[in-house]
Amino acid sequence: MPTIAMFYGVIISMFYTDNKQHSVPHIHANYQGRTVVLSIPEGSVLAGDFPPNKLRIVQAWIEIHQEDLLANWELAVNGRPVFNIEPLR
Repeated sequence: MPTIAMFYGVIISMFYTDNKQHSVPHIHANYQGRTVVLSIPEGSVLAGDFPPNKLRIVQAWIEIHQEDLLANWELAVNGRPVFNIEPLR
């Protein structure tokens, strides 16, 4: 599971060939032992639980980086290396 970004204590990851359980493009976000799966580009919660303030930050990041995230998704589902995406600052 490659990490593609880290900001404000949140780690954003994308699994290789991870299109079976959640068939839509998505990311995994981890913060202090809590994990949420969010769709791209909507930022909808597909699974998990997250602190509301961190969830809003990650959803804003998804909106800003939709194109990069979708490009990474295409790479990941085809088993190819993904690239890092700029964190929020």
